[in-house]
Amino acid sequence: MSIADRTTTTTWEGPLASGTGTLRGSSSGALDDQQITWASRTEAPGGKSSPEELLAAAHSSCFSMALSLCLGENQTPPTKLDVEATVSLEEVEGKPTVTTSRITVTAVVEGIDEAGFTSVVDEAAALCPVSRLFAGAKISVSATLEKV
Repeated sequence: MSIADRTTTTTWEGPLASGTGTLRGSSSGALDDQQITWASRTEAPGGKSSPEELLAAAHSSCFSMALSLCLGENQTPPTKLDVEATVSLEEVEGKPTVTTSRITVTAVVEGIDEAGFTSVVDEAAALCPVSRLFAGAKISVSATLEKV
């Protein structure tokens, strides 16, 4: 049984190069009316989003939750986590392909040393549902524990 189902619909109008997609019907309403274009995907965003940006948002938010959970289970809950995800679209065998998601974490966590933090980050990387979804992609995680 599903823990949660979330839905968003994209309506695309026009050819790829000059067309526009509009998100609507998102479960929360937060994504409604967001526009996507090929140019926002491959050139300058111009106030519009792209699938890669949405994937990066999903990955960074999911990883932050997984890391927060793992740190809490370690009895070292985070004071602050900044989790950045960069999702790359590259040409592979002549086809646009999402190839990587690079996670960068900067954390303020009291009561943990570098080795312990690295271990918990590795646990979070294995736990994160979006990381597991991206299992066919190359995912890298770089984490820094800031001194308190």
